[in-house]
Amino acid sequence: MSDMKRGDTASWDQRQVRRETQPHPPAGKKRRRKRKSLLNRFLMLILHILFVALASVLLGSFGWMLFSDFCSFNCPIPDTTIQVTSSDNIDTIADKLEDAGLIQYKWFFKLYAGFTGAEDEIAIGAYTLNGDMDYHALVAGMRSTSASISDDTVQVTIPEGYTVAQTIAVLAKNGVNTEEALLEAARTADFDYSFIDNDSEDISRLEGYLFPDTYEFYVNERPASALNRLIKNFNRKMDDDLLAAAAERGYDLHKIITIASLIEKETDGTDQARIASVIFNRLEGEGDKAGTYGLLQVDASLLYALPGHQGAITQSDLQTNSPYNLYQNAGLPPTPIANPGLAAIEGALQPENTNYYYYALGKDGKHHFFATYNEHLAFLNSGEYYGN
Repeated sequence: MSDMKRGDTASWDQRQVRRETQPHPPAGKKRRRKRKSLLNRFLMLILHILFVALASVLLGSFGWMLFSDFCSFNCPIPDTTIQVTSSDNIDTIADKLEDAGLIQYKWFFKLYAGFTGAEDEIAIGAYTLNGDMDYHALVAGMRSTSASISDDTVQVTIPEGYTVAQTIAVLAKNGVNTEEALLEAARTADFDYSFIDNDSEDISRLEGYLFPDTYEFYVNERPASALNRLIKNFNRKMDDDLLAAAAERGYDLHKIITIASLIEKETDGTDQARIASVIFNRLEGEGDKAGTYGLLQVDASLLYALPGHQGAITQSDLQTNSPYNLYQNAGLPPTPIANPGLAAIEGALQPENTNYYYYALGKDGKHHFFATYNEHLAFLNSGEYYGN
């Protein structure tokens, strides 16, 4: 107390006086405000509950409508024909289904198609569909196996061992589309498969994956659709057993198809597994690999780097600076060099167990196989060798 100054005491007195002289709100008014606050909170809670209930009803009703459309409940549409042409895409197909009364919400059908990859399943043709079909059945009903093929189609056979460029030339010759349009699609179209490099704009990205087979195309079919049909067939052929065999050998799909393409271009049609054994021996053999040093020395790969080459391979050709020149580069080429058939793929996955490192074509039209270079050289100098 002795430390308190006179000014401090005066200041305290003034504050005390101000507090005592300020008016105090009546007690009844405080209670009214409290009741009003509680009432507002109660009303907000009621409005929130009503909003949630209304939203649930609306969402439930909307969801039921979508579900009904998906499952084709109460859709009394009799058999009707839907024509899918080469110019159609999932948007126009959905329009046709909606116009026919087979679906009500085309945006929802397109969403379903996007999630399931249905656009890749739907093929060109005329299809008989009806109101008993749900979304899945509609898509299944528009696959090529269900189509009535019309007169503006063409049957095309792609031989085993054809390159992408050769395959495109065959498609163009048969009127599937122009060579220019097909080449552009091969370079730039997006294909929904993990083994296709969609970042590349070189047609070699499709090499090995255009499966050789006989196909039915529409004349002037969309180029990407036509190429996708071949890729889809390849993807179907590579079943779980083949993929498991590739994994067991320690090679990825790209390398297996690359090896299969070398086999396809070298085989006489009967010796795929034996040629495969030579390739694997050169890739995996010990030491200098019987003097090959891992060089596969496959002529077909060199010729892939020399399109339009005519005649026998010369010493000048052997000096070609290319990763496809397997006389200079050990191991596999960067991509497959052709589109192999199933027998070549199986040969790559199940090669014979041999000690062969060399082979050469005889005048009898068959390959002759050798374990050493001296044996190989003796054959090349004999009258049996095809080249003599």
